Amino acid sequence: MIEYIAVVFGILSVWYAQKNKILVFPTGIISVLIYVYLTYENKLYADTGINIYYFIMSIYGWVLWTTKNKKIKKEISFNSKQENLISMSLCIFFFLIIQYALNKTDSDVVFLDSITTALSLTGMLLLARRKLENWIYWIIADIIYIPLYMYKELYPTSLQFFIFLILAILGYRNWKKELKK
Repeated sequence: MIEYIAVVFGILSVWYAQKNKILVFPTGIISVLIYVYLTYENKLYADTGINIYYFIMSIYGWVLWTTKNKKIKKEISFNSKQENLISMSLCIFFFLIIQYALNKTDSDVVFLDSITTALSLTGMLLLARRKLENWIYWIIADIIYIPLYMYKELYPTSLQFFIFLILAILGYRNWKKELKK
């Protein structure tokens, strides 16, 4: 039952994100707090950590999206070439560190847990900063998460990531339209 609650709030959060609505953050916070528990119980340790990170980044993003301070407030934008290089480098760095750490655990999905977590860490940072490229990281991660959660027999969560994939594609399209205005 608790997994279904997390799924509903997770879907709501991504729905609001692709619509560029501030409710992405409070709905996301509810979902990630539940997933901290669920992923730990299912030995998806990197996902446990990433849900703690999502909580922190949700607060950070909430501040960036709502502040009245024009120097801090973020609007939808493209990454610069340098920001793309930094984002990709961060993703690789996260992957290597996470894989190293997970190799010391009893996880049976070290590579997949590492790559999805690295992609998601990077995607969440870019989402908080309202960068269009966040959706690319989410799309790739969602494609991998769907079978990973099926393997772990977390079927509602796998379905959630299928819905996330659709919403991420829509989010990319919607944000790109917004940038063309």
